[in-house]
This record gives sequence, structure tokens and C-alpha cells, in this order.
Amino acid sequence: MAQKASNKKFLIGIAVALLLPLSLYLIVDRLSKGKVKMPGHYLVERVDNSSGRPDTIYHTTAELTLTNQVGEKVSLNAGLKDKIVVLEFFFAECTSTCPTLTKSMRNLQMGFRKDPKKENSLDDRVQFVSITVMPEHDSFQVLRTYADRQGANPDHWWFLTGDKKAIYDYARKELGLSTGPGDGGADDMIHTDKLVLLDKDRHIRGYYSGLSDTAVRRCADDIVLLTLEKEKKKK
Repeated sequence: MAQKASNKKFLIGIAVALLLPLSLYLIVDRLSKGKVKMPGHYLVERVDNSSGRPDTIYHTTAELTLTNQVGEKVSLNAGLKDKIVVLEFFFAECTSTCPTLTKSMRNLQMGFRKDPKKENSLDDRVQFVSITVMPEHDSFQVLRTYADRQGANPDHWWFLTGDKKAIYDYARKELGLSTGPGDGGADDMIHTDKLVLLDKDRHIRGYYSGLSDTAVRRCADDIVLLTLEKEKKKK
């Protein structure tokens, strides 16, 4: 019975991944008919009245520099300029929510291929980022082993480790995740099921439960919309 349930979950995961590329065609069609709303913005910084009419200024996430699974120092803003970013928080030894979260990220990576038949033809406009909340245990070597098991392409899906306080401050203060109080010290622990979507300007454009196939599909649709938004601004 357990094996049957496991197989069912696997098939559902594959089905979600295979459906993701269809999002582009469905959304473009609906967008052309005015039936699709772009993803909203989160975390208001202030309202600017200098132009004579109210202009809402939304939070822009600060820079964060960490080490990826191949031992490189990387930055989420400067290093991923003009890219749409999807983030999650996890730790390698987690056996509760993290495996499902990581599976959702894996499905998203699979879905955003330029050519669904080719594993390495990933859309370079989108970057997936998994940040450990236990950096004291999750060295980049540990993350590399973990990432390899997920079939993560290190150019498109980073697994990051580094200073715990910097990571926890980023989750709470920059991403606005409701993780409870804490100071990033030895006894502090963040455990959230949320995937966070950032646009190329590092505004927060969505929060999604990584435990829900429906929410992950919505995240995929919003990524496509942000891709179209990005292309429209270039024209």
C-alpha cells in the first residue's frame, strides 16, 4: 500500500512538471483577451506624493551573498541581474516538509525548459534558489550532494549556505516571511513552507505553499507572466 501511494505521488509530480510548459500558451492566449491579471506587489515601503498624486513604493529586497553548492560566492541581486527568482528555505536533514518543497522546486526546474526533451535547455530568465536554514550543518559539500540527488543544474538552481544571521534576517526582514521572532542565534529556527517569487527588480510578487500542487502551478503561471512583463518593458 505504501509503495502504491509513493508511486501515485511520483506520477502526480511528473504530471505537474509536464504540464508547466503549457502555461505559456494558455496565459498568452488569455492575456491577449484581457482575462489575466499580472501578479501583485507585496510589502509597501511608503507612499510618494512628490508628483502630486500618490505613488506606492514597494519593498526592494537587499543584496545577499552566500556560497552555492559548487563552492562559489554568489549574490542574489548583482549575480542574478535581470533574472526572475524563486526562493525556498530548507535544510538537508529535514524529513518533514523540506522534501516536498524541494520536489516542487524540481518540478518547476523541469517545467521551465526551452526544449522539454532536453534536460539542460533551461530558461535562463528564471533562477531557482534553495537556502539552508541550518548553515552550521549544511556546508556547500553537503548541499552539493543534496543538489545532485535532486538533479539540480548549478547554473539555474543554487543551493546556498553561509552566515546564519544574514540568512535569517533576509527571510524575515527582506522577504517578510512570518517565521516568528528570533535573532539568528544558535537556538533560532526558521521552518516555512513558502516559495517566494521575486521579479527582476527584486520586488516580491508572490508567496506560494510549496506543499500544494495547485499553488506551485499558480507560481509557474506567475513566472510566465513576469517573463512577459519583462519582455514588454524592454520594448
